[in-house]
Amino acid sequence: MQDVINNLPNRANIKYKENKAYFAKLRKKPPKQLDYLMQDLHNEEFEKTDCLKCANCCKTTGPLFTDKDIQRIAKHFKMKAQEFVTAYLRIDEDNDYVLQSLPCPFLGADNYCIIYEVRPKACREFPHTDRKKFHQISNLTLKNVAICPAAYNIVENMKNRLPL
Repeated sequence: MQDVINNLPNRANIKYKENKAYFAKLRKKPPKQLDYLMQDLHNEEFEKTDCLKCANCCKTTGPLFTDKDIQRIAKHFKMKAQEFVTAYLRIDEDNDYVLQSLPCPFLGADNYCIIYEVRPKACREFPHTDRKKFHQISNLTLKNVAICPAAYNIVENMKNRLPL
């Protein structure tokens, strides 16, 4: 798995122009059944993908934390929200709460998330390949294919099943 993760940024970079052009066409005229196709592709990929063998998303990127996320996780740790923010988060250039450091401090050595039950919404939804109105998040998807082997495979399968 580590070889796949190590080679992923290069593989995604090679496909970047092709994927960007594909998503530009997709945004202009998204097929009516796109969200259903994406749900199927997402489900098929995650039947054979074990995130615990990878966890590259947790090691290399951090989620955005909403106010609800902060409240929920702080409560889990029996902390005040501001204490949680001070201990773990910072405000980024877009004025969003993000982790102070990577890898994620909640990622265990076994790739299990110690706050899995209360994890941020962005973590629950990652890699966002089963999201409604998928065509609207193509810029995010272009980034995610360089981070997540499953997202890479889903996009490649999407291009095969839905040639534009």
